[in-house]
Amino acid sequence: MSLMVINDRAYLAHAPGNWPEGPHRLEAIWSMLQASGVEEALVYETPDPAGESDLELVHTPRHIERVRRLAEEGGGNLTLDTVVSPESYRTALLAAGGAMKATDLVLAGRARRAAALVRPPGHHATPDEGMGFCLFNNIAVAAAHARHRRGVKRILIVDWDLHHGNGTEAAFYGTDEVLFFSCHESPAYPGTGWVTDVGEGRGEGYTVNVPLPPGSGDAVYEEVFESVLAPIARAYGPEIILVSCGLDAHFADPLGRLRLTSAGYGRLAGIVTALADELCDGRVVFVLEGGYDPVGLGWSLASVFNVASGRGGPLTEPEDLRAGFAAVSGAPPAGTAASMAARERIAAVRSVQRTWWPV
Repeated sequence: MSLMVINDRAYLAHAPGNWPEGPHRLEAIWSMLQASGVEEALVYETPDPAGESDLELVHTPRHIERVRRLAEEGGGNLTLDTVVSPESYRTALLAAGGAMKATDLVLAGRARRAAALVRPPGHHATPDEGMGFCLFNNIAVAAAHARHRRGVKRILIVDWDLHHGNGTEAAFYGTDEVLFFSCHESPAYPGTGWVTDVGEGRGEGYTVNVPLPPGSGDAVYEEVFESVLAPIARAYGPEIILVSCGLDAHFADPLGRLRLTSAGYGRLAGIVTALADELCDGRVVFVLEGGYDPVGLGWSLASVFNVASGRGGPLTEPEDLRAGFAAVSGAPPAGTAASMAARERIAAVRSVQRTWWPV
């Protein structure tokens, strides 16, 4: 088995300057995929740019025009935390187009599993606003494309980024054709993703938020995926699974306080790919989101790709990276604040979601 990967050096052209999200992130990933040997299991394809009509499946013309004009005028701040450079608009079109192409390849049967190594990331971009380093919502555009252009009526989006995917949630909050599942740190940016945010109208019950406390770690995440995500996915019966593949929950990441390891990320990939094999003929697409420690990012994505490609199992980062961090894997010690808070959050999610799902 291999993994089809959408990849292009053109993604380096979005240059926000001295910023956590920058071209160095992809360079770190490429270096680690090669050094780890995972690259031998990957088949690369280049992206095609999305058009404005593709973006308009999710975004308002006003937002699209604002990003385009700011880039044409030489760049600047779209919001306090989101920068546009002169090449950002074209790069963002390639990012959304890369997610669309990976999805199309899987839906057409040209690849069983695929990934889009794109930037800028997307899951914070709402229909009318860019934020959190995100200009356009790549995974939401891909899902809307699959839904409106390819006739897919049951799409599961799994967002395991450290930060809640508020933009993706907003895009599909009122529909039952996309089930949005987000497991994220709380409290953390952007301050959304509460247990009681479950969708509205036809979409009621089709948003599942699992806000976890700092220090949760691998074992808590795996429990959530096995005891909450898996039964909901089986009841929903998705035709394809899309993963907002943020790697900023890694223990070395400077923007978060969760404690996932690269091996933990690999095990999450194993749970998701097994669900895809069981429920939708293996159709799964990973779309890169956050991850801001270059070493942790590289190891975590290599671990995900090693599992998703079928090359092998989860990968463990070197001991010298782990040496400076205590308790970087497993469950928080029983009786600690992190352990009790995690148990309470998971119980609250189950209590709310039992209205719709067998959890």
